[in-house]
Amino acid sequence: MSVVLNFKSHLAELFAQALRAVAPDHADATILIERPKNAAHGDYACNLAMQLAKPLRKPPRDIAQALIDALPKSDVIEKLEIAGAGFINVFITTAAKRGVVRGVLQAGAGYGHIHLGAGRKVGVEFVSANPTGPLHVGHGRGAAVGDCLCSVLHAAGWNVTREFYYNDAGVQIDNLTRSVQLRCLGITPDDPSWPESGYRGDYIADVAQAYLAQEMVEADDQHVQASGDVTDAEAIRHFAVAYLRREQDIDLRAFGVNFDVFALESALYTEGKVDEVVKKLIASGHTYEQDDALWLRTTAFGDDKDRVMRKSDGTYTYFVPDIAYHLDKWRRGFVRVINEQGADHHSTITRVRAGLQALDVGIPQGWPEYVLHQMVTVLRNGQEVKISKRAGSYVTLRDLIDEVGCDATRYFLAARHPDSQLVFDIDLAKSKSNENPVYYIQYAHARISAVLSQWGGEHQALLQADVSLLDSEYETMLLQKMIDYPQVIENAALELAPHLIAFYLKDLAADFHSYYNASRFLVEDEALKCARLALIAAVAQVMRNGLAILGVSAPEKM
Repeated sequence: MSVVLNFKSHLAELFAQALRAVAPDHADATILIERPKNAAHGDYACNLAMQLAKPLRKPPRDIAQALIDALPKSDVIEKLEIAGAGFINVFITTAAKRGVVRGVLQAGAGYGHIHLGAGRKVGVEFVSANPTGPLHVGHGRGAAVGDCLCSVLHAAGWNVTREFYYNDAGVQIDNLTRSVQLRCLGITPDDPSWPESGYRGDYIADVAQAYLAQEMVEADDQHVQASGDVTDAEAIRHFAVAYLRREQDIDLRAFGVNFDVFALESALYTEGKVDEVVKKLIASGHTYEQDDALWLRTTAFGDDKDRVMRKSDGTYTYFVPDIAYHLDKWRRGFVRVINEQGADHHSTITRVRAGLQALDVGIPQGWPEYVLHQMVTVLRNGQEVKISKRAGSYVTLRDLIDEVGCDATRYFLAARHPDSQLVFDIDLAKSKSNENPVYYIQYAHARISAVLSQWGGEHQALLQADVSLLDSEYETMLLQKMIDYPQVIENAALELAPHLIAFYLKDLAADFHSYYNASRFLVEDEALKCARLALIAAVAQVMRNGLAILGVSAPEKM
């Protein structure tokens, strides 16, 4: 019997073939294969017959019977039942479920990968912090969610590009430049002349010191040499931005996050892309002049009011370079673009989409897509932590990594729906207890590794295990959990919800710990021992696969 690794996809293909035979004119109908809430109703259910009732003008139960009669034979299906108004309930054979053990062991790191994206290009932009200081914990949440989302989409068959957009132009960069310049002149934030909008963190002193020492900074493909001239604001700006970009990149590497593309807002101006977009929007007839400003008629595209593009002082509002940047993404061939950003960016969504529609270059509505994350509150000893020694006014990502480690930081920041507020409890993240989900999951993997190490046999022997011996309730639960993993990947990709992987792993670890506490593995019966070891080796593989998506390690010892 051939091993099926994704029952839902297998059944969807069988029903697609039956559909072509029963109703060829409706072969493009959506085929939904879902897991019934009640296990007595089978392993999967299909509502295709009810969808076809109206167009075919036949009772759905009759159509259901016709689909069952036309369904190709499969070793996976034990029986089919028509229920209720016309649901088709599918029962999977026990042998097929047990076959997942061998399937997981053979597929290894590829288990759970699906072909949803079919190799199409998707660009995911995330973090995209202003290069004005160290990354804060909010950037960390964006980094964790964005990177995990990229890994989920990759596992779902998309060709993923990770992208970071630096806002290295505008008022905040002017404030950075002035802050560093003042520090170079020996003026500190305690001085009455310090500007209200100036940056006060100790890191500004570090930048100034490096500039005065005429250090060389490498940031991506840039090499910036400090001149030490405190009167040259442009040189200070150039150096400060490069210095802080390098610092952010060091933080991201420590966090296990790497990017394929770095884009600079300043380049959109120097390369004429902002001017090009403005001219195109004017030519499109969607702009008008009023109060010495240039406006974009965004109300034509669903906005609640029109928006200023060019202010009376001749400078552009922040969403104009955003339009130019996204036009560039479109020209680079991304059929899909997803931006993971803080919830404070919500107001830009309508404006950017309106501007892209106004360009009339074929960009679809609803492009780009957005995933917005909420604020993070950091607790220690039950009290909120608000400041960092380096940044002064906020908790940095590096603070968290240094205190609780990369694994716990990544898991905690990615383990809730991005749209929900997140409380990061430092004490919980550091604890070695079952209440700490990172410890709980990693400990499950380490337990399996210890058992397999004690056994000391060859991995190849597990592929020959007699899995028909796996019949306890704990074993049945673990088999079902592993069967569900490809579906979890699909749901996480469709819903842009990588936290579903974290939820799944916690449940899988719970089922394993229950099995471990109730069972013995290194028993005298060689066949039973081999079957149980094959099962837990497969569980460990699924854990590694899920943890890899979250960017969390799978230790063999703890």
